[in-house]
Amino acid sequence: MSTKAQHITGWVLTVLVGLFLIGASGVPKFLDFPGKAEMMEHLRIPLKLLPALGVLEIAVTVLYLIPRTSFLGAILVSGYLGGAICTHLLVGDPWWFPVMIGVLMWLGLALRQPMIFSLLMNGATGPRREM
Repeated sequence: MSTKAQHITGWVLTVLVGLFLIGASGVPKFLDFPGKAEMMEHLRIPLKLLPALGVLEIAVTVLYLIPRTSFLGAILVSGYLGGAICTHLLVGDPWWFPVMIGVLMWLGLALRQPMIFSLLMNGATGPRREM
C-alpha cells in the first residue's frame, strides 16, 4: 500500500473510531433514553457517574483525534477501553467489542504515523544496540 493510501486509511479509521466513541458512546451518557437505567443497573454503573464518564470518554477521544496529541490520546483511550472490558467481564457480557475498538484505534494511528509500527517491532525484539 502506498504511503498516501496508508495515511488516508489511517485517517478514515481514526475518524470512524472517534465518531463512535464520541457520538455513539460518549454523548448518549448525557441523554435520557428508554432502557438506560436498566442497562446501567445491569453493568453496575450508577447513573450519577455517567456524566463524568462521558466527559472523560469525549476528552480522551478528542486528544486522540488531534494529531499532536494522538499518541497520548491513544494511550488514554486504551485505559478507558480497559475499564469497559473489565466492566463487561464482571457482569458476564461479551468483552470483545472494546478490544476491537482499541485495535482499530491503534491501527488507524499506526497507519497515520508509521513510527508506531517501528516502535512495535523494536519493542517485540528489544532495543537494538550496536557493539
